[in-house]
Parts: sequence; structure tokens; C-alpha cells
Amino acid sequence: MGKIIVITGPTATGKTALGVALALRYGGEVVSADSMQIYRRMDIGTAKPTMEERRGVPHHLLDAAEPTEDYSVSRYAEAARRAVDDILSRKRLPLVVGGTGLYIEALLRSAPFAPRGSDGLRAELGAAFDCMGEDAFREELKRADPEAEARIQRGDRKRLLRAMEVYRVSGQPLSEFDRQSRLYPPRYHSLSLALTLKNREALYRRIDRRVDRMMEEGLEEEVRSLLNSGVSPRSTAMQAIGYKEMAEAIRGGCSLSEAVDRIKQGSRRYAKRQLSWLRRDPELRWIPLSDEPSLEEALALAEPMVRDFLEK
Repeated sequence: MGKIIVITGPTATGKTALGVALALRYGGEVVSADSMQIYRRMDIGTAKPTMEERRGVPHHLLDAAEPTEDYSVSRYAEAARRAVDDILSRKRLPLVVGGTGLYIEALLRSAPFAPRGSDGLRAELGAAFDCMGEDAFREELKRADPEAEARIQRGDRKRLLRAMEVYRVSGQPLSEFDRQSRLYPPRYHSLSLALTLKNREALYRRIDRRVDRMMEEGLEEEVRSLLNSGVSPRSTAMQAIGYKEMAEAIRGGCSLSEAVDRIKQGSRRYAKRQLSWLRRDPELRWIPLSDEPSLEEALALAEPMVRDFLEK
């Protein structure tokens, strides 16, 4: 079983820099586990690492799809496994870096995915959701799969539709498939490290500053370009934090300053959800950082664990 390193944690904690530094020290390559860095032409709002930030380290699963595509978890897992297996076959170290916990879990597990329905069924469910509204749709899902309904965040149309799709296709709740999947052995021997800040308020300040930098770097222009190229505001890609709010401002639904405030608030809430997801994993090794963390601090805490794991 091949060994891999996972670098995860909430947004704005320095995962990219640590992943690159470890790859340089241990002969590794990075496999992105970010559900929005998958998309081409979405660079600023996703904090996609620049070529300079990658420092010559090969990165996989960046720019793998067009923003018009509906990129699924199963598609990611298949592509990421191919990338990891290829890296291992060349005697190099795969470093899976990103904050999308669902993607990481799908990559690491060996269980099959819940069944998918036809394009026609997905279109039917989407139309029903739009017609009846989220609250009524949730009531229907609650009767079929109360666990999934309770777990899915409000406004997450994609996952609500997916849970109902699984039930309609199989007659079984998605939560039951998830339970069964945890019984399968892991696909890889992995060490999972999670960066976080000791002070939650310090993390939120970092998030706010990152959003301000994104605006300075041209987030508004990036979103405007995507919309002008024909990318629908309803597409999966445009539901990403930063893109959804900016698209609304561009279309006149709110002011630019209101959009920026909503992006900051949405990013802070996302960080809380990421932390909640990560706390489910008892084997995760946490790396708590100071209020203004540096790469040197993260490396000093991570390297002993990485060395010990690789030497076993």
C-alpha cells in the first residue's frame, strides 16, 4: 500500500505553501483537493497557486475542467487516484493538498460510490427543486433520508439533489451508502495533517485580509469575464464563495461593498464547516499555529511527523 501525505485544514491557513515545501524536501508532487481550483479561468477567487508559488513542483488536478462542467466527487476521485498511483509508480511522494474534505475522503476510501441517475432524472429533480423551493424539497428529502437532510447545509442545492437522486435510483438513503463505505479498508497508507490557528478570531482576520487581496488582484474582473464568456450564474462553478456574491453584484442584485462583506462572512462560515468536518476524523494530526503563522513555523511542527511516517 503506497504512502501519501494529506495537508488539509480550513481556508487561509497556509496549506499550499506547506505542501510545496514538503514536496521539495521529500521528492513529492502535489495533488489538489480543492473543489473549485479544478476549474480553469477561476484563479483569483479560488486562491489557486501561481506558477511562482508552485516553485517548480508538479501540481495535479488544477485546471482540470471548464467552469461550464458539473464536476462530481466521483469524477474527482477517479482522476485523483490515477494521479496518486502514477506518482507512486515513479517512486515519488504524493501530497494531497486542499480543504475539500469530501474530495479527500473519496480519494482515500476504496468503497464504491452511490449510484447515479440519468440526465433526465437529474433534470427532473432540479426542476422540482426550483418549482417547489428549498423548504418543500427538504421536507420530501427528510421523509426519504432524514440524516442526509439534517447534515446538508441550507442553500446547498447540489447536495440536496444528489441525496434525492440516490434515493430515487436505489431506494436506499445516501446516509446508508455513507455508513457502508466506512466499513471498507483505506486505499492508501496516509498521514493526514490539518493546519489551524489556535485563535479563531485570528483565522477570521486572515480570511478577511485574503478577500481584500482578491479584490485588489481583480476578482470582480475575473467573475465578469466568466459571465461574459457564457458561464451561467447557476452553474456549479459559480456557486463558489466569492463568485456567487460577485456575480450578484455585477448583475445589480447588491452593491460591490455588500458583496465583499458577504464573501467574508461566507468564507468564515465555510471555515467553521471545514473544522467541523475535520473533527470527525480521530486519526487526523492537528498543527495549531500562532496568530500570524509563517511557513517556517508550520514546517517545524509538520516535519517530525512526516519523517516518522515515512521512515516506518
